[in-house]
Amino acid sequence: MGLIELFMVAIGLSMDAFAVSLCKGLCMKKINYRHAVIIAAFFGGFQALMPLLGWLLGHQFDQYITKYDHWVAFTLLSFIGGKMLVEAFKQDEECPKCTMLLDLKELVILAIATSIDALAVGITFAFLRVIILPAIAIIGFITFAICFAGVVVGNRFGVKYKSKAEIAGGFVLIFIGIKILIEHLSAQ
Repeated sequence: MGLIELFMVAIGLSMDAFAVSLCKGLCMKKINYRHAVIIAAFFGGFQALMPLLGWLLGHQFDQYITKYDHWVAFTLLSFIGGKMLVEAFKQDEECPKCTMLLDLKELVILAIATSIDALAVGITFAFLRVIILPAIAIIGFITFAICFAGVVVGNRFGVKYKSKAEIAGGFVLIFIGIKILIEHLSAQ
């Protein structure tokens, strides 16, 4: 997986966290940059941690699945992207309940919920032999930056961009899954 694909995966994975960050920004009467940094750090940190855990898990099964790894990568990325598309088109556009206080327990739950997809991507990284430390650094940094921006945008404009972000993220992940499959099948 090249650097461009890695950046696209990072952006795709960060879209759920971006949508929640928009909601968190919407809850603030006035932008609180300290809170925006904390929110972005939680999402970026978990978005980096989960692929690492998935990569470690994927290496446990690597020897059994090597000849099907491209199909696994395609299936996982397409499933995750499809799930994001379905969620984007649901009528439920509500944000989690608003509170001006920063609830760390709630942030942990939201960060885990928005990064579960990254666990599956980490498994894919193991099969694709992605060097994990730069990959998780890129994913964490991009998610941090996008979520910080999400809090600011949410505070200024509301949740206008929530479903559009999820649609874009879903298509990006599906596209990368198809690209991996085509590259592998054409190399055989």
